[in-house]
Amino acid sequence: MPVYTCKIGSSDGRILTKELDSVSEALLRQSLEEQGYVVFEVRKKPFQFLLDTGIGRKKIGNKELLLFNQELLVLLKAGLPIIQALDTILESGTGKLNEILNAAREDIKGGLALSTAFEKYPRVFPQLYIASIRAGERTGDLPQTIRRYIAFLKRSEGFRGKIIGAMFYPAILVVVAFVAITVLLIYVVPTFSTIYADSGNSLPVPTQMLINFTGFLRRYLLVFIGIIFAAVTIFRRWKETESGRYTVDGMKIKTPFVGAVVIRYALSGFTRTLATVLGSGIPIVEAMRMSVGTLNNKVLERGLLMAVHRVEEGSKLSTALENMKLLPPLALRMLSVGETTGALEEMLGDISDYFEDEIERNLHVLTTAIEPAIMIVMGVVIGTIIITMYLPIFKIASTVS
Repeated sequence: MPVYTCKIGSSDGRILTKELDSVSEALLRQSLEEQGYVVFEVRKKPFQFLLDTGIGRKKIGNKELLLFNQELLVLLKAGLPIIQALDTILESGTGKLNEILNAAREDIKGGLALSTAFEKYPRVFPQLYIASIRAGERTGDLPQTIRRYIAFLKRSEGFRGKIIGAMFYPAILVVVAFVAITVLLIYVVPTFSTIYADSGNSLPVPTQMLINFTGFLRRYLLVFIGIIFAAVTIFRRWKETESGRYTVDGMKIKTPFVGAVVIRYALSGFTRTLATVLGSGIPIVEAMRMSVGTLNNKVLERGLLMAVHRVEEGSKLSTALENMKLLPPLALRMLSVGETTGALEEMLGDISDYFEDEIERNLHVLTTAIEPAIMIVMGVVIGTIIITMYLPIFKIASTVS
């Protein structure tokens, strides 16, 4: 997620400079204004691709954040104050998270709330987590809020792991196919071409074309690598722009079959996040604005922001989402029942489960189809290369006979 440098004015007259993560500049400005800040400047930090690849500042992983919250929950349930709970965690931990917790402890000791102290580190503590902590402080039930966030993290990480696991084997096949074809073109074909050149015989047209292609490839291999690297860098820079991100995200959801999986995955994360935030006691409009960022798709975000405006105007959540035409009828009926019975949080969780089951079925079909397709393509390409290189031998054999 992009990092922005923000120059803002607080309610007590102080001018602050913060670095915050956000899906877009517009959403960040809106979020800061809703928190009571006067926004003077919001500027995207340069070299975002270095930050994203880990050469710059690194984010704390979800597993580390999950472990910290589990420890914090146990200590708070045991009746320890925040300062003592953090001291206990600091005694047994090491690494970057401990440095941040130590700084946050000093801020809390100076009178700041836990959420305000954590808010200074947006690359470590997500906005959703900060809002959940703030809601827990507001309601006086911080352990319950942390418990909800732990459950949210576990479900999110578990589902993400299933998706990675489903795509792992096809990814290995693609890599093996690429390596095999590259070795054939760069090493095997030139060896055959040397043998044929020494024989002095004329070569069939397909064989000669393949030899010319591999010679060209070997001669300009570094140039090709440089062009690919430059193209990837330019593409990533363009994709960070508003128009670039919107175009790429639009292509994702319009891709046959894959688009349906992308939409369901985004909506699954949105509904589960919305259920978690609503359960923390945050009003529905604010909860929806916070949950929009979890979609990670500009096209869907625009549609959901329109739904947020409709809810602000007094529309029911189910009616507002129905106008987007993204949720299936079953999910909309479940949502309407949840609103009517007062069990909206529970129904949102059930809808997320429904989407996750659909995604698992779709991924199973997709991976089942991809694996043989990759094997067939790899076999055809490698077989074509081998047959093309053996054509002169076949020609010689037919002449001899």
